[in-house]
Amino acid sequence: MAEFKFTDLVEPVAVDKKTALRITVLGGGSFGTAMANLAARNGCDTMIWIRDAETAEEINKTHINKRYLPDFTLESSLRAVSDLEQAVCDRDIILVAIPSHSFRDVLKQIAHYITAQAVVSLTKGVEAKTFSFMSDIIREELPEVPYGVLSGPNLAKEIMAGMPSGTVIASDSELVRYAVQHALHSALFRVFGRDDVHGVELGGALKNIYAVAMGIGAAYKIGENTKSMILTRALAEMSRFAVKQGANPLTFLGLSGVGDLFATCNSPLSRNYQIGYALGSGKTLEQASKELGQTAEGINTIVQVRGKAQELDVYMPITNALYEVIFEGAPPLNIALSLMKNGHRSDVEFVLPHHEV
Repeated sequence: MAEFKFTDLVEPVAVDKKTALRITVLGGGSFGTAMANLAARNGCDTMIWIRDAETAEEINKTHINKRYLPDFTLESSLRAVSDLEQAVCDRDIILVAIPSHSFRDVLKQIAHYITAQAVVSLTKGVEAKTFSFMSDIIREELPEVPYGVLSGPNLAKEIMAGMPSGTVIASDSELVRYAVQHALHSALFRVFGRDDVHGVELGGALKNIYAVAMGIGAAYKIGENTKSMILTRALAEMSRFAVKQGANPLTFLGLSGVGDLFATCNSPLSRNYQIGYALGSGKTLEQASKELGQTAEGINTIVQVRGKAQELDVYMPITNALYEVIFEGAPPLNIALSLMKNGHRSDVEFVLPHHEV
């Protein structure tokens, strides 16, 4: 059978340069590059900011991000720059795809250049020590700026390969939601809207915890029954924690919740799944991180969420077991066994109270 491509079935985007949005993506990792490429393909005037000037120059010459997406050719109209002022000034939307540990620092650097731009986070993580999510950091560092968060089951290589995918733009601003949809929505990439910023952001950050767990489980060849139990209990954990943080539990029924959880926990393309698989194969955290060569937010998220869950008295057995496995040397199979404790509990969160089971 001949190789089948979804891109063969859709018409190319008609570009109207007079109405093209001016988009900048800060961060040249795999997902940031994929989003920048989508915006460029949709006819947006698109830049991607990369710290290293030599890497930016190489991308402009070869149209390939050799470190993160070496097998894909980028749109020729996509421009890579290393000058932050050039990247941010006179733009419409700034998409920030910076690891959580550097997110605040980059926002401080661009604050002087922000006028009327909208700022949208693509980062799925939690800032260490402060337990701030990226939307919190945007509000703190850029208080007058319209903002949003983008999250969903978005494996960068699949998007680059033209596999049909979807994501969620969450913002209190209808204008921000519409602008991001206009910039990124295409025949093979659908952008849904939501106003539960915290819920969408929590889904994107929390699912990384369980991807690590599923990666460990895959290394140990756990059964399908066990995988299903971990996935559904993970969704319950996420919902319990999110409600304590003021999010709408119904958000977790969508792409940014169960959708992202499923994709990240089942795909070897997921960085957090890869970290978990390496740990389950007997490698140290340092070895696994070095081999990956990219940021896996799940490890930091485990530490941060476990501490906050204890503070808020939220029942999170998978997160606790993962922490014990990674940082205290507990047997990896304890992750699954942790779900067999604590007596009788209700199956679906917020439907039947646990004390009535």
